[in-house]
Amino acid sequence: MSELNHLQQQIASLLQECEQRLSAAEQQGGRTGPRTTESETVNQTANSKNRSKNRAANQAALEQLIEAYPQTFSRDNVRPLKIGIQEDLIADDKLARNRIKRALATYVRSIHYLRSVKEGADRVDLAGEVAGTVTAAEAEHAAARLKEIQAQRKERQKQERMKEQEARKQQKDDRLSRKLEALVNLKGR
Repeated sequence: MSELNHLQQQIASLLQECEQRLSAAEQQGGRTGPRTTESETVNQTANSKNRSKNRAANQAALEQLIEAYPQTFSRDNVRPLKIGIQEDLIADDKLARNRIKRALATYVRSIHYLRSVKEGADRVDLAGEVAGTVTAAEAEHAAARLKEIQAQRKERQKQERMKEQEARKQQKDDRLSRKLEALVNLKGR
């Protein structure tokens, strides 16, 4: 009988310890900020799908531009474009205006393009011929934009790490909760 009493005391002690840890975890969880609601999650998912669709449409438009003007547009040999090339593309009438705008926006916002915009670099026209040079101000603007993109990437990575840590913490709390529940069930028998 004393062994049974000893086991009951151990279970009671473990149960009390689990309750304390659970309370501490709940208090810490309350300080991390508000939880995401179901409607927010749905909206985030919808926005993510829209971004993916837009990204795919932009990439498809860029592929058409690369195919139509391989001497000017390339993924391997990215060069600064002539100022006013959009009007030249529209006048050439090989692609729809909205496709041209999508493709150009995707192309000139890419990291490879921004890196190519160096002071004194030659700009190219639709035939791939030199059509001006990059000014110091344009090069500075491109460098500043690159820094912004890198800062945004670092911030996104930081946010992702925080989400992963929160998910691991939640998993740990869930395991603790299941163990507590199992102990309560054990004690009730």
